[in-house]
Amino acid sequence: MKPKAERQKVKGVYERIPKSGVWWIRYVDHRGKKHREKVGRRSDAITLYNKRKTEALQHKKLPENFRVKGITFATLCNDALEHSAAVNTSKSKHELELKINALLPVFGHMRAEDITKQDIMRWLKEETEKRDWKPASRNRWQAAFSLIFRVGIDNEKIVANPAARIRRITENNGRVRYLSADEETKLKTAITDWRQLAAIDIAIHTGMRQSEQFGMMWRDVDLDRKQITLPKTKNGKPRHIPLNAVALAAFETLFSKRQAKEQAVFPSNRGGDHVQGARGWFKDAATRAGLLDFTWHDLRHTFASRLVMGGVDLRTVGELMGHSTAQMTMRYAHLAPEHKASAVDALLVLKQAPIKSAHHGQHVND
Repeated sequence: MKPKAERQKVKGVYERIPKSGVWWIRYVDHRGKKHREKVGRRSDAITLYNKRKTEALQHKKLPENFRVKGITFATLCNDALEHSAAVNTSKSKHELELKINALLPVFGHMRAEDITKQDIMRWLKEETEKRDWKPASRNRWQAAFSLIFRVGIDNEKIVANPAARIRRITENNGRVRYLSADEETKLKTAITDWRQLAAIDIAIHTGMRQSEQFGMMWRDVDLDRKQITLPKTKNGKPRHIPLNAVALAAFETLFSKRQAKEQAVFPSNRGGDHVQGARGWFKDAATRAGLLDFTWHDLRHTFASRLVMGGVDLRTVGELMGHSTAQMTMRYAHLAPEHKASAVDALLVLKQAPIKSAHHGQHVND
């Protein structure tokens, strides 16, 4: 085998960092756009580069009507729904379906490869202004676009994801809004449906995400062991949630009044596979209760905030919330001022004993 220095250079294949052993490729697609891809081994990079050049050549030579066939945005949407049904909860699939139904009238008839980053950004901008979306809502729609194209790439129907190159809007994830005891009473007073009241109690006393709660099946609930097991979560890992007396009572009420064939804890009013979420009724109830700037996700904040204010350590709170990083839980740290007070009080203990210098054996007084 020839030494690395003697290897013949291959056009379009290079090491971004010399001698790193990590090889990249650069090429121009059939529309003249430049691309760079990180690959790894040199041999793999050469193979992928040749493949990309062949794909670009084929797109140029294939007849126009042949290229169009079967690769519309609507086709990608169908594939994305099939993918979501296989890997996500029924609630997540339903939310994606609602977004797709709004996208199809605009993009459904278009060839997937003709949809550009600018097309998507223009639509997101117009809808944000029309619907007064917050950054989080806008990002969720962008994520839906990206998922649709990403599944298309995985299925080898397209070669590029225009939504992946769009920068996400910064979200104010530090916001913490939670219910006071008085606000909780007002909210429950504004609700008359027994199932909706149970949903509120379960949200406040388990801290589940909305998609987790309304995608839950009865097989996930163990009333005897007082525990919920979520097989699919946002982090891709299963999660076990203990039930306190209030949450358990809510589940027992729902269980006693369920229909024999129902598998979802919160089925739709139609009784089919679609899950009844908080859309519509919760916002109306919050308005009647006089709650300003309050969303369903704030019930999850209420769960975490009350735990912290009750003296539960942040690590345990993070585990119960299903947080992937400690930083996500730190937004609630300010609700436990006694913890910070205890930390600075430790300085008083240190002050009672003089600290010796490591180098001179002298006392440090300042």
